[in-house]
Amino acid sequence: MNPSSINSLLLFLMLLFVVSEAGFLQHKQDILVYNDLQAGTDLTLHCKSKDDDLGIHVLTYQGNPFEFKFRPHFFGRTVFYCSMEWNGVVHRFDIYDYKRDFDKCERCLWNIKATGPCMLNYSTSKYDICYPWKTTV
Repeated sequence: MNPSSINSLLLFLMLLFVVSEAGFLQHKQDILVYNDLQAGTDLTLHCKSKDDDLGIHVLTYQGNPFEFKFRPHFFGRTVFYCSMEWNGVVHRFDIYDYKRDFDKCERCLWNIKATGPCMLNYSTSKYDICYPWKTTV
């Protein structure tokens, strides 16, 4: 490969990086998780992605949410998964899955219920996009 081709390739890669970091390729996602279990029941939440551990957070019933923001991976592979514990039982769920959520929301609001997580449906203004807990094998 000649020096001109290498320089062109490096310039292209730098431009691609700058454009993606500036947000021209993917918008930022904002995720908010609320405890909607029952009065007096705290929700212990631990969320991670392949690259980031967001730590352990305790949410009170209908109190302040846990919120995090990120820019999805360029190739659409971003997944944030959470373990959620209350009353000594642990449940798991992918709180953000690019393939499932990217076109549904930029600001994804979740109510955590005993039956499973429910996402705000912006078309109905209700938390009616509900999923079962993830089963582990």
